[in-house]
Amino acid sequence: MPNSIDNQPQILPLLALRGLVVFPNTMVHFDVSRPKSIAAINRAMERDQTIFLISQRNIREDEPGAEDLYEIGTVAKIRQILRLPDQNVRILVEGQYRAKCDALINTAPYFTALVERCIDKVPRVRALYRETLVRRLRASFEHYSEVSTQIAPDIALNVASSEDPGYLADFITSSIPVPPDDKQFILEELGPIARAKAVLQMLEREIQILELDKQIGEKVKVQMDENQREYYLREQLRAINTELYGENEGEDEIEEYLSKIDALNAPEEIKQKLYDEVNKLAKMPQGSHEGTVVRGYLDTCLALPWNVYTTSKIDLSKAEKILDRDFYGMKPVKERILEMLAVYALAPKISGQIICLVGPPGVGKTSIARSIAECMGRKFARISLGGVHDEAEIRGHRRTYVGAMPGKILQAVEQAGSSNPLILLDEIDKLGGDF
Repeated sequence: MPNSIDNQPQILPLLALRGLVVFPNTMVHFDVSRPKSIAAINRAMERDQTIFLISQRNIREDEPGAEDLYEIGTVAKIRQILRLPDQNVRILVEGQYRAKCDALINTAPYFTALVERCIDKVPRVRALYRETLVRRLRASFEHYSEVSTQIAPDIALNVASSEDPGYLADFITSSIPVPPDDKQFILEELGPIARAKAVLQMLEREIQILELDKQIGEKVKVQMDENQREYYLREQLRAINTELYGENEGEDEIEEYLSKIDALNAPEEIKQKLYDEVNKLAKMPQGSHEGTVVRGYLDTCLALPWNVYTTSKIDLSKAEKILDRDFYGMKPVKERILEMLAVYALAPKISGQIICLVGPPGVGKTSIARSIAECMGRKFARISLGGVHDEAEIRGHRRTYVGAMPGKILQAVEQAGSSNPLILLDEIDKLGGDF
C-alpha cells in the first residue's frame, strides 16, 4: 500500500503519446519528435526524471488539447535518453503507477498536469479463484505464443514466473500487438481481478484472429503454388511452340506494349499497373478471349492524354468579345457566363461549377459550350446522352463483359487530347426512359 505522501496530487510534466500506452512496472522505449514533448522531457530531466505519460484519443491530432487526451495515464521514470541526429529524442521509460489527470496546468512551452495517483482496488476473491485465474492467463498466453511468432522467450518466461494477476494483465497487454484503445481500457481498469478477466477475453479473441489469419495464409500459399505451377507449364508450352513453329508472334506485340508504356508520361503506379497487365497478356495463349479484353484495356489506357493539360487563362474582356462575336443578343446568358468565368478566375481550384443550358433545339446551346471552352483556353469535348440506358455506358463496362468498352467520359477525354477538357453533357433530357 503506498504511503500518504505518494497519494498527494502533484504537478508533473505531461507527455502525450500517439498510438502507445505505457503500463506500470514495464520498460518501454520510443521516439519523440514534437517540440512540446521534447520540452517536457527536458523539464523532467532537470527535476527528478519523473514524467506523466498519457495517450491521445486521436493519433492524427498533432497539437492535442485537454479534450484530446484520456484521463488515466502512467507516471514513469526516464531511465535513458538518446539525442538523435534529426533533432528527435529516443527515451527509455519505466512505468511506476497509474495516475489520473485532474487538470492541465500549462500548455506551453510544454504540458504540465495536476496528477493524482490511482489506487488498485483490493481483490475480494478467494485465493483458489485467484490461483485459477492466474493459471488461465498463463495457459491462454502460452497458446497465444504458439500461434503468434512475435513473442520473445524472455516475455513468456516472465509470464510463467509471475503470481500477481494485476501485474500479469498489465505485462501481457503491453507485450502483445493489440489496438491502443484496448490497451487504454485495460489501463483504466483499477481492479486487478477485473483487469485479468478482460485480458483473458482479449487473448481469446486475438487467438481466434491469429488462427483465422493462419488459415487464410495457408490458402493463399496453396493458391500461389498453383499459380506458379501454371506459369511454369505455360512457359514450357511457349518453349515447345517456339521450337515447333518458330519465333512467337506475340513477343513483338509484348515488346511494342512495353516500349509504349516506357514512353508514357504517366504516374509510376499507373505504369506499374500497365506492366502487370502486359505480363498477364504475355502468359495468355494467342487468340484467347481474355487476351482480347486485356489488349482493349491496354490500348485505351495508352491512348489517354496522361499529364497533358491546357493552361487556363481567363481574360474577361477577351471572353466578352468572343461571346459577342459568336452570338447576337442573349445578354442575360452572356452575363451569367461572364460571372462564372470571373469566379473561376478568382478561385481556379473551386469545384462544382456546372452550367445548365436549357432551350429548344437549334438555339445554340452546344455552340455556347464551345465558345466557353475557347474563353477558358480549354479543349472541348461533347458527350451525347441521348438513348443511354445503362450507367456503364457513361462510366465504362466491367472488363469481365464481352465487348467491354470505356465510358463516354473517358472517350471524350481521349477525343479532346487533354486531361482537363471542357465537357458538354448534351441531350441530358433524353437520358434513358427509366431509372
